[in-house]
Amino acid sequence: MATPYKRLDKNQAAVLLVDHQAGLLSLVRDIDPDRFKNNVLALGDLAKYFNLPTILTTSFESGPNGPLVPELREQFPAAPYIARPGQINAWDNEDFVAAVKATGRQQLIIAGVVTEVCVAFPALSAIAAGYEVFVVTDASGTFNELTRHSAWDRMSAAGAQLMTWFGVACELHRDWRNDVEGLAALFSNHIPDYRNLMTSYATLASSK
Repeated sequence: MATPYKRLDKNQAAVLLVDHQAGLLSLVRDIDPDRFKNNVLALGDLAKYFNLPTILTTSFESGPNGPLVPELREQFPAAPYIARPGQINAWDNEDFVAAVKATGRQQLIIAGVVTEVCVAFPALSAIAAGYEVFVVTDASGTFNELTRHSAWDRMSAAGAQLMTWFGVACELHRDWRNDVEGLAALFSNHIPDYRNLMTSYATLASSK
C-alpha cells in the first residue's frame, strides 16, 4: 500500500544527524566524497536557516568509527550531542531518544552513515514509535548501490519518505515570496549551477 503524502512542516520537523564520523565517512562509496560532504553540510545549513532543532550523535568514537566530522560540530556548537558508548541503533540509547522527545517535533529528518544501519535502524524505530520519518538520501552514504537500495526499500516499505536535501529545503520553504535572497544564497553555496542561476537573476533584476 502506498504511503500517503506527508508534507514537511518547519514547525513540526527536527533534524537527526547520525554517525557522520571521520572513520565511517571513509566507507562511503555510493557517492563522490566531496559531493557527499557538501550535501551533509547543506542539510546542516538548511536546518539552521529554518531554525529546526538538530541533534548530533556518534557511535563508539573511541573505536574505528572515529570522531564526528568537525564541520558539523562547528555548525551546531550548542546542539544536543549524544556520544553513544556502543549502541549501533541510536534509538537504543536513552539519551538520544530523550533528546528527540525534548524537541516536541513529530517529523524527523534523518541522515547518516552508513545508510542500511545508522540511518535505517533509528528510522525504522522512530516509525514504530509513531514519528513521521524523512530520510535525506544524498546526505546518507554507504558501501555501494546494492546496500543503498536495500536500505531504501526497507525504509520505504515501513513508511519513510526518501528525499534529497534540496527537496527538503523547498518543501519546508513552501513559497518563494517568503524569502528569495536568503534561501537562494544557501542553494548557491552548495550548488554551483544555482549560483549561475542567481547571477543571471541579479543581472536581469538590476537592469530593470
